[in-house]
Amino acid sequence: MTRALYLHHPLSLEHDTGEHPEQPARIRAIEEALEQRAWLGFERELAPEVPLDALHAVHPADYVDAIRRICEEGGGMLDLDTVASPRSYQAALHSAGGNVRAVDALLSGERQLTFCGLRPPGHHAEPSRAMGFCLFNNVAVAARHALDARAAERVLVLDWDVHHGNGTNDIFYASDEVLYVSIHQWPLYPGTGSLEDNGEGLGLGYTVNLPVPPGSGHRTWLSLMQHVVVPIARAYRPKLLLVSAGFDAHRDDPLANCELSEASFAAMTAGIRELGREIDAPVGFTLEGGYDLGALGASVVAVLEAATNGIAPEQVDEDPVSARARAHYSAWWETLAG
Repeated sequence: MTRALYLHHPLSLEHDTGEHPEQPARIRAIEEALEQRAWLGFERELAPEVPLDALHAVHPADYVDAIRRICEEGGGMLDLDTVASPRSYQAALHSAGGNVRAVDALLSGERQLTFCGLRPPGHHAEPSRAMGFCLFNNVAVAARHALDARAAERVLVLDWDVHHGNGTNDIFYASDEVLYVSIHQWPLYPGTGSLEDNGEGLGLGYTVNLPVPPGSGHRTWLSLMQHVVVPIARAYRPKLLLVSAGFDAHRDDPLANCELSEASFAAMTAGIRELGREIDAPVGFTLEGGYDLGALGASVVAVLEAATNGIAPEQVDEDPVSARARAHYSAWWETLAG
């Protein structure tokens, strides 16, 4: 049996957003690209519905019920960017449920690697607010489940979507049980995630925001990974690594201005894979953004290939963006000092 699992569900295609960047064609582009590579050895499995107790651990029951009612009544605009259709609630249940299933597979030892190719995405969703194309915060539900049901103790969420994951940021803002690390373009939607946004109370220093300027490319993102993200994660020693894998930092993406390529996503994946091996933590990826269909399919293939092969992580020199971030976060993480 392969140790790698790809979670999917046909309802991801029935979350009907109309003329919208976050569209069903995104899933088709990914699956067609993987089909051409014989799925890279990944076993495929239908994502189950999320258990409501796991969902309610992040999203209050009245909010979940409100999304259900809106969809049962035909859907509509939840905000200026976020669409609900008649089948969106069911699709969102399976999107969150696939992530919970991934956590169970990873922390039981059944699998070492998972990818959730599901929509709607999740990292902008706040506990009681849908936004940024997101209804439920899939990665937050997964992380909370890992802590509550699987005694994971410490979870790393690495968010490399080009947009800051404000929802995940806020959900774990006062907690040291989740180390939330986000590399994102700034300024850009949703306007959050400054370098100085670092958590509160027990969570102070466990929210690590790494904004990059428009035009940032391979060297800057890899420098942040190598000189900031990996050293902090190594010191934190999470039991589980979750990646909010957006692909909208790609140079072809229409919604942002960064300059990554498929090779950049593969290089970041190699770093995370090597970290997971070093600290004996399994790795789960969940789909977030990525709106150029060709770039999206090629980038997911590159990530899954890098996650399953033995290429060494790329070494890059520290650049000014990562040097500034390293100096800032050394206040909480001694490993970054000097």
